[in-house]
Order: sequence, then C-alpha cells, then structure tokens
Amino acid sequence: MKMRTGTVLLIVGLVGLGFADVFAREPIPVILDTDIGNDVDDVLALGMLHALQSRGVCRLLAVTVTKDHPSAAALVDAVNTFYGRGDIPIGVVSGGVTPEVGKFLPMVDQRDKGKRRYPFDLQKPPSAVSLLRRVLHNQPDRSVVVVQVGFSTNLAQLISSQPDAESPLKGPELIRRKVRLLSMMAGAFRPIDGRRRFLEYNVVKDLEHARKLVSEWPAPIVFSGFEIGYAVRYPAESIERDFSYVEHHPLAESYLMYEPAPHHRPTWDLTSVLYAAYPERGYFALSEAGRVTVEDDGNTVFESRPDGGHRYLILEKTQVGRVREAMVHLASQPPDLK
Repeated sequence: MKMRTGTVLLIVGLVGLGFADVFAREPIPVILDTDIGNDVDDVLALGMLHALQSRGVCRLLAVTVTKDHPSAAALVDAVNTFYGRGDIPIGVVSGGVTPEVGKFLPMVDQRDKGKRRYPFDLQKPPSAVSLLRRVLHNQPDRSVVVVQVGFSTNLAQLISSQPDAESPLKGPELIRRKVRLLSMMAGAFRPIDGRRRFLEYNVVKDLEHARKLVSEWPAPIVFSGFEIGYAVRYPAESIERDFSYVEHHPLAESYLMYEPAPHHRPTWDLTSVLYAAYPERGYFALSEAGRVTVEDDGNTVFESRPDGGHRYLILEKTQVGRVREAMVHLASQPPDLK
C-alpha cells in the first residue's frame, strides 16, 4: 500500500503529539464493580462491556458484586457465559447492604425442558476484596480502569486491605500503583427536576463506605451523577426488537422482569461504562478538576480545585441522542462466539 507524503506527515505529527493510540490502542483492562440485581441498568452495562470486548476496546478482567445475594453473582456468570466468557472471575461482597433477591435475579433458576435457560457454573466465588487484590497485582502499573456502578462497599474495603497472599501492598498503594481511573456512577452535581440537593441511591444506601471511598481513593475519579443517566432513557423499542436474535436473552428478560414493557429506563450505569471506554470521543463534557465531598446525609458537593483528582460528567442536550444511540448499539450487540 502506498502512502502519500501528507499522510505520513500527519501520522508522524499525531504520534509526536501523543496520539499514537489513534492507530493502535491496547484494549483497556476493566474491572466492573456492580450491585446487579437491584436496578436493571447494571445488566445492560455488563452487556455493553462484552460488546466493547468483542470490538477490542476493553478487556473485562473481573466482576465484583456489591449486592449480598448469591443469585447476583450467579446472574453475572450466566450473562458472561451467554457472551462466551464464562471464565471471567467473579468476587462477592462481605457485609453487603441489600440481601433481598430483587425482581429479576430469580431468572437464574429458570429452566426449559429441565435445562437451565441461562447456564452458569459458578460454585463458590472468592471475596471481592481478595479478587480485586489478585487481579490488580497482576496488571501493569497505572493500567486498570475500575467501573463502579453500585455501592462503595467493595472498593472502600479494598482501601482498608492489608498485605496478603494476593499482594504485598496495602490497599492504597496497590490502588495508586495499578489503577488509572475510577469511573463511578454516584452522586448528583446538577439540579434534578428543580431540586438542587439530591440524595443519590448508590451513595446513601451505603453511606459509610461511600464517604470513605470518595475521601480516600488514591487515584483519579470521574463521577457520573444521577442527572446524566436520568436524562438519557433506554428506549423500550430496543428491548422489544434488538434482542430478538435469540429466543431468550438475559438482558431483555431482566429488563422486562424489572418492569413490564413498555418503559424507557434511565441509563445511569451505562454512562459510566461509555465514558470508561471512550473518554476521548466527546460523548460527555467534563467539569473542571476539583474534589467531591459526601455530606452527613449523603449529599454530594463538588469544589473546584486545580489540584483535585475528581471530575464529573456534563451532558449537553445536543449530546443526548448520540449517547443513547451508542448505548443501544453496544448493549444489543450479539455475542461474538468465534
């Protein structure tokens, strides 16, 4: 293949400016920390990550669960198996705040002609903290993106963790050395339906751990506040049409068990996945640098500081349609079983 001189100069210029990854970028190593089984956006977010892995954008290293019910981890394994990746390790919370089974976790027990509708083989998963320590220890320095779309239980406990057989490092040093970014669905940073103060569920449900995580996490955090996913609704038409390439689809079935169709569910958790995968594509704007504080009642306050390690997503009206379209295409992408 022949290249014109201008093309060569453009490539050299982009490499010199630090944009070499435009042409060749290694898949982003991702850990998903989720309270799957409470709201259904977690399931769609997991499906997005599988699509992103099939596209070579991400590599899902592990999934840790903050919902304290055994069927939550089983559902993660069932979804991973559906996408041909049943070997992805799963860790479970210790002392979680939502032990209830919820609306759609019972689907892991569904059977057709005596066989599991959604097969899985998870037996006795390790603790989330143990798995996080092992996975992080084995990754290159400053490479991992953690996507938290649930409670802060696991990650706050990781901060408090001590040297063990998984890693000789204390939690803060392990995080500082291995994690590049925490993309976190939590808090609220813009008025919502006229309310300037909004107590977001992921924060207030496990307030103690949320406060610890936000104040002590030793790596950059980008928050997707409640207002972001609230402004972008997943279309019911996609659930009805885009998953029909199989008779039974775990994402669509979870969605319908959570609430009968038609409904347009907010995309809270999907937004943190989308930003983690494509931070450079302009799906969202970013706030200035600063620090987030979690108040005693769970209200989140952002203070602008040039040396701050926190930012939050900003969504303009002109971006909503593009964000929704990207989420629909990724969440409904069929498995790559090659």
